[in-house]
Amino acid sequence: MESNRDLALVTGASSGIGAALAERLAKDGRDVLLVARRRERLEALAARLRAATGASAHVLVADLTDPEQLLVVEERIAREERLDLLVNNAGFAGYGPFAEIGPAVAGRLNAIHILAPLRLTRAALPGMIARGRGAVVNVASLLALSGPLTLPMPGRATYAGAKSFLLTFTQLLAAELEGSGVQAMVCLPGMVQSEFHGGGGGRLAGVPLMSAEDVAQAIVAGLALGETVCAPALEDATLFERLAELQQAALSAARSTALAARYAR
Repeated sequence: MESNRDLALVTGASSGIGAALAERLAKDGRDVLLVARRRERLEALAARLRAATGASAHVLVADLTDPEQLLVVEERIAREERLDLLVNNAGFAGYGPFAEIGPAVAGRLNAIHILAPLRLTRAALPGMIARGRGAVVNVASLLALSGPLTLPMPGRATYAGAKSFLLTFTQLLAAELEGSGVQAMVCLPGMVQSEFHGGGGGRLAGVPLMSAEDVAQAIVAGLALGETVCAPALEDATLFERLAELQQAALSAARSTALAARYAR
């Protein structure tokens, strides 16, 4: 991949947010390395990007829930000296009541939403830090904020829990990277027009969905703004500041060695 242009690696690039973001990044002047399981989809996207943008678009077929294939992607990331953007976007829903969900499905959910982003980010950061520039974007979900909801969220415990991990992980990682020239940002999209939600058909017929292109635009703009949390549909970004203040207040108030009165014998 000989080129003078910066390189972005996007996982889950065969459709939806991943494909839309790869297209946007190529148009903006980056070369792209497309990672997903479906070779035909990736090859078609790469050819389209080369023809439309002149970008160098390459394909790396991998199932990131497979340890050996994940290692191949890690090794590729570690040796890409032009890599200035890693987007951890691959994922699937696997919804189902936790007591009924198959152990293999739960394992794959954690592998794709937690282990893969951790391993790929760890592979990318040393080079980025040494070069003094770069960014990691973890695509999570608005469901990362759903833990305290009183309304039931049937079948979402594993998926939402994994996305909550990505939110906290990215926020703390961003603080660790401060001053290094490397950014960490987490994106919290809601319902998006993509294969993930069946394209809006079936049970989601009539439900308003954001376009994948708008999510891609939010990610690009959020990085330029220096955001740590990007919520594409949230107009009032100060809500996150207020949420952070409440979390800090709870954390500070709980830092005590005295047992709270409600727990006393």
